[in-house]
Amino acid sequence: MKTVMKKEKLHYTKNDYQTEPFLDFSNPENVQKVRDAISYVESNLSKEYPLFIGGKEFYSDKKIKSINPAEYSQVVGIFQDATIEQAEMAVEAAEKAFKTWSKLDVYQRAHIFFRAANILRQRKYEAIAWMILEVGKNYAEADADVAETIDYLEYYAQQMINIHENPQRLLRFPGERNYYHYLPLGVVVVIPPWNFPLAIAAGMSIAAMIAGNTVILKPSYDACFMSYFFYSIMKEAGLPDGVLNFLSGRGSVVGDFLVKHPKVRMIAFTGSKDVGINIYKEAANVSPGQKHLKRVIAEMGGKNAIIVDNIKNEEFLEYAAESVLISAFGYQGQKCSACSRLLLHKNIYDKFMSIFLEKVKRIEIGLPKENKFMGPVINKSAQEKIMEYIEIGKKQNKLVYGGNKLFEDKGYYIEPTIFENVKPEDTIAQEEIFGPVLAVMEFEDFDYAIEIANSTQYGLTGAVFSEDRYNIQKAVNEFHCGNLYINRKCTGAIVGVHPFGGFNMSGTDAKAGGPDYLLYFLQGRSVSEKLDF
Repeated sequence: MKTVMKKEKLHYTKNDYQTEPFLDFSNPENVQKVRDAISYVESNLSKEYPLFIGGKEFYSDKKIKSINPAEYSQVVGIFQDATIEQAEMAVEAAEKAFKTWSKLDVYQRAHIFFRAANILRQRKYEAIAWMILEVGKNYAEADADVAETIDYLEYYAQQMINIHENPQRLLRFPGERNYYHYLPLGVVVVIPPWNFPLAIAAGMSIAAMIAGNTVILKPSYDACFMSYFFYSIMKEAGLPDGVLNFLSGRGSVVGDFLVKHPKVRMIAFTGSKDVGINIYKEAANVSPGQKHLKRVIAEMGGKNAIIVDNIKNEEFLEYAAESVLISAFGYQGQKCSACSRLLLHKNIYDKFMSIFLEKVKRIEIGLPKENKFMGPVINKSAQEKIMEYIEIGKKQNKLVYGGNKLFEDKGYYIEPTIFENVKPEDTIAQEEIFGPVLAVMEFEDFDYAIEIANSTQYGLTGAVFSEDRYNIQKAVNEFHCGNLYINRKCTGAIVGVHPFGGFNMSGTDAKAGGPDYLLYFLQGRSVSEKLDF
């Protein structure tokens, strides 16, 4: 779509930052703009896209097809399956670019990211449309992903300016001048997931680059186009060649190679626990010629619980049921923050489930481009894995809703699925499923509910719905998760408002969109000068 750029408004002070507003899809004009963008995108499917290494295009013999999971006969785009040689070239290009990019004035770097935010605002509907087709998000979910990306561009640029303008204060010492400042690390490998294909891919890359590092972005197989789209935005904004290198390819080939490479200083990863643990382990090994210990930040999912206490207010109970529905089945349960365990106080159990099931029955399932609430899961492999868990649930627990595939001749759809009579130690209450499957448990004592909530190896998000201030405070003190939400859904973190990242096997505690996130991409340096001789 042709971009008509408005006059740039570039932010330079901390107080200027504001979160990007979401589109109002009750407004028919906004709906029509998305539909028009989808028509444009559908007229541009199945094109081939190169790798970008040092600003130059490269192709490989093997290809990757990005498939629309809602209509798997539709090829979104064709991408290169990069080779080891091309991955080596990317490292060399990033290392070369680091020598100049790392020395560029902070304000000049920030200017590029502010400009990119404005470009993305102008191309918002196009970005939404591509995302709807590539990963099966509905309009609101895709819009939130794009808005989050705009927030990262501006928030991290602001944060880097703040770090530059507000150096750490050190204690005075007689006869010396002492100061403390930050330096970038070097080459950073960014390995994002497909479920937030623009926001997470861009967020990790932006943090690395604004801090003065250079990046090799290796996208998920299922979301290559959205990473390519981010690359094109940054290129249009004036990012120098080699600062961001787009390298589509297999994780088992180029991903492993990059993680082990002696010139790579850091790996920023979001994805499955098993892959994250392996990256963490491999990065700890020192390769021949390596002069540093690598840093790793890894966000690895969750088994998130919502506790609904003994609520007396019927309107509040209705609100809690709607919040659980959105948390569990928004984007087909394919968010690391999604609710997969529901803990209900025994006094409200039957009433809540009656309200909740009526709401679930009204969920519309179908094509994301038609803006149905639920669309497909990401691919055939994911669908099969989720169905395996559903079969386990059928054997161990009581299926009260769903449990079936839908529209098998078109895409990878699964009904919202709910199990009761679930014990805390059961498979579907312990293992991350990453799909629309909810395990429901009953409790009488709030202490026991907290114990259940903390009983998995994860600790990403959680929520508590309660009218009891004592129980709310107990949750604040004892519910062990990186993002705890009181009387609201457990999904939908906003940059600068809800810094996001988890405990235990949910990750390395780095809080994306928070005030200290950039420090993971920097190294502190103390300089001391003696004044008296």
